Amino acid sequence: MLHYYELLHRELQTDGSQLAHYHPTKNTQGAWNENEQHMAPATGVICAELEKFRPADQMHIARISLDILGMIHLDDFQITTRCIRPGKTIELIESIFEVKGRTCIVARTWRMVTEDTSEVAGLEDVPMPSYETLPNWKGMSVWGGGYIQSVAKNIKVVERRPGKGRVWLTNDLEMVKDESTSSFVKLMGMVDTMNGVVVRQENPFSYMFPNVDLQIHLYRIPEGKYLGLEVNQQYGKDGIGLTSAVLHDKDGPFGRAEQILTIRKMPTH
Repeated sequence: MLHYYELLHRELQTDGSQLAHYHPTKNTQGAWNENEQHMAPATGVICAELEKFRPADQMHIARISLDILGMIHLDDFQITTRCIRPGKTIELIESIFEVKGRTCIVARTWRMVTEDTSEVAGLEDVPMPSYETLPNWKGMSVWGGGYIQSVAKNIKVVERRPGKGRVWLTNDLEMVKDESTSSFVKLMGMVDTMNGVVVRQENPFSYMFPNVDLQIHLYRIPEGKYLGLEVNQQYGKDGIGLTSAVLHDKDGPFGRAEQILTIRKMPTH
């Protein structure tokens, strides 16, 4: 299977919303539970639906805020996308991801009009060294699940240690069978990997650290097939952590991402 998802049906509803039904392949399988989907490809397929929803060349996605309400079962699901704040220059789009009749992801996306601001443009984020001559890193192979296996052989390290690092990654799969995968969808579909590339524990299985959200802010739309992650992972003393990353593509930094973690001892059974 050279894809993460199979599209079963997509249609516009009479209320203006877009409804899509999908079947997930084993390539979407999560790292914590073989019966759940990983949040990375789930984010990617939501972004694929965002691209299809009322496309407007003069507007770009600037933020995607995803809240994870429960287990993302490895089963057929649907995504309903609708505009909840229309506008000529700014609009807010909501995507609801449902499996087995339950909502497991709510995503809200700001899409904003673009204009030429090159005369005042400036970035503080610094580009990462190119991935082209870097060695492959096999450290992610300790994790199970189809999604991690889809990227594990394609990770290149600039530098890393527990809690901090800079890595590049890619995959060889299409997001949706028989649909072309844009750079935006491919790269957004790997952002959630950031939580696993700089694990603070020597034994990553002594504590669980799943995220309950994913916040992505973009100051431009990315290009290319490789995603660069400049990551910091921080654990507090009361069971809550924070993973933060600067996002890079072949042309340099293009945005940032963060996620809150719930840190728990791994069940002994």
